Amino acid sequence: MWLGCVVGLTGAGGQLILFQALRLGPAYLIFPIISLYPVLTVALAYTLLRERAKMRTWAGVLLSFPAIAMLSYQPPGNAGATSHWWLAMAAAVFLLWGLQAYVMKFATGVMSAESLYFYMMATAVALIPFAILMTDFGHPINWSFRGPGFAAMIQVLNSIGALMLVYALRHGKAIVVVPITSLAPVLTVVLSLLLYRLVPHPVVITGIVFASIAILLMAE
Repeated sequence: MWLGCVVGLTGAGGQLILFQALRLGPAYLIFPIISLYPVLTVALAYTLLRERAKMRTWAGVLLSFPAIAMLSYQPPGNAGATSHWWLAMAAAVFLLWGLQAYVMKFATGVMSAESLYFYMMATAVALIPFAILMTDFGHPINWSFRGPGFAAMIQVLNSIGALMLVYALRHGKAIVVVPITSLAPVLTVVLSLLLYRLVPHPVVITGIVFASIAILLMAE
């Protein structure tokens, strides 16, 4: 139970901290920092869980790190930092999410995936009051379906993805699973290109190339 709660707290708690960090600091610096959390997971899995892989797989893992950073690229905007706390918050999210993936992998070895997912969900739900306290009701809130309706649809997809991640970690190595799942922005970029004709930034395109090669190398 406690392992599941730790996974839920580090995941959902990190998300809340991320929201606050984006209020205080520039997104183009925050996202690349937190996107590299798989580095921590891989380090923990290698040293504590003694996970090993072939040289080909390690090449893919190492190549995935710059790919993840480039895929999270955000062009510099006009909004600057309003507080120096954004860097500490971004670092906290990096640590929490890196630890979450490691604990999730460890937990799958001592409890069922279904139980782990249930306690993850229960802990995330318990943090709802904190999310409400963080909400600035002084600003307009979209109460139409495009607001809570679309948010609910997004969270359903997010929940399904989290469940699949638990099963993937139960059967696979964290040093492979976590970097691969972190390359999900590749699909987002491709869909944006197909649906909205949005040509990504050259940095993002380079990240897609790196990510494609990394996935091929990590596929065992």
